[in-house]
Amino acid sequence: MSTENEYKKTSAVETPAQPQKEYHAHSTKAQRDEEIEEIQRRSKHQPPTIQRPPDLPPAPPRKALMIVGVFLLILLLAGGLTLLLRVSHERALAKETERETIPTVAVVHPIAEKPDEELILPGSLLAFVESPIYARTNGYLIRWYKDIGSRVKQGELLATIDTPEVDQELNQARATRQQVLAQMEIARITADRWDNLRQTDSVSAQEADQYTSGYQQAKANLAAAEANVRRLEQLEGFKNVYAPFSGVLTRRNVDPGALINAGAQAPGRELFDIARIDTLRVFTNVPQAYAPFIKVGAKTNITVQEIPGEKFPAGIARTADAIDPSTRTLLTEVDVPNPDGRLLPGSLGEVHFAVGVNVDKVTVPVNAMLFRAQGPQVAVVGPDNKIQLRHLNIGRDYGTTLEVLGGLSTSDQVVINPPDSLEDGQQVNVAATPQNQPAADQQQPGQNQNGGPNRNQQKGGGS
Repeated sequence: MSTENEYKKTSAVETPAQPQKEYHAHSTKAQRDEEIEEIQRRSKHQPPTIQRPPDLPPAPPRKALMIVGVFLLILLLAGGLTLLLRVSHERALAKETERETIPTVAVVHPIAEKPDEELILPGSLLAFVESPIYARTNGYLIRWYKDIGSRVKQGELLATIDTPEVDQELNQARATRQQVLAQMEIARITADRWDNLRQTDSVSAQEADQYTSGYQQAKANLAAAEANVRRLEQLEGFKNVYAPFSGVLTRRNVDPGALINAGAQAPGRELFDIARIDTLRVFTNVPQAYAPFIKVGAKTNITVQEIPGEKFPAGIARTADAIDPSTRTLLTEVDVPNPDGRLLPGSLGEVHFAVGVNVDKVTVPVNAMLFRAQGPQVAVVGPDNKIQLRHLNIGRDYGTTLEVLGGLSTSDQVVINPPDSLEDGQQVNVAATPQNQPAADQQQPGQNQNGGPNRNQQKGGGS
């Protein structure tokens, strides 16, 4: 109430009643000066209009601390929230960067193929026995008697070599043998005489033993001379080159007058190559999936492209009895009789094996293959989205697809168009499967791109 009364009094002082005066345009200057002096006098006695605010008591200390604490807490919460948002943003950025560095691959599933009752594998036809013929003595070729394509029998003369140095060495060795023989005879006679003298005590035992030892040494020298003569006689015999076995000459590398050096490591080349072709060997690699069906002694057939429509009977001679870990195949030898020589060694043929129908086969697109130093491989995406490089046993080629005889199943995710930088154990992202699969997957095994039967599949289904 006191404050309100003071305010009213102040208001009364501030707004005193002013007499209304009329100013006329013709007022004199003295009047105006008097009025100004009166106004200045009144303003000196007027009290100040601004009042000092009342003093308030200070806030309690506990309340001030609470206010400061709340303010600091708000600052800490704001800083923590800002830091949390920044860390979350950095983590999201790191995850996005890592996700961008992981390659994305497209995958397909292998297609199951109907099993065959016949397995056809390529194989090289080799001579049953093949050997290069080298010279065992030095000299010059006088004459050869058989040329390439000649069928020879074991022990038949093929060529003659002139060996003048060996001849002279043989004559010298024989003369040396005669000298040693004469020395041995003298040593024998001398030893007998000293032995008789020893019996009558005419000479000492030491002297008699020395002559007896000289005789034994002469006999050893004669044996060495005999061995040297026989060695040179054998070298002399090598001047005539004979066929080691019956077969056909497949190569002749020398002509009359050529310098012949002895041994396979000599600068000169081999004289002839001879091969036995009445029976041929065929080596082929049978995939691991078919290995249980390969039995030694089982019958099979051989075909060659040069003689279409004809199958040559053969038999499984032997196997390696072990799977090659690098190719997962079983090395198998097939022997095929060739009495008329229609099959030529070195040719490429196909071996037809009669196998069971329990072998799982699948086909994959050709653009899924990786050809590296380790052999043909495919990249399979595992359950943890990591790459697994698998070696394959490839069967037949259908053009856009390949037959795989082992190492894959229809549930595997095979990467198509794999980059060369793909490594085993690498993390990848799998792209979404397109609604329309590639043409390579839609193509059925045994058909070419035009929809007709594939030639290789027809051959695989034959008997």
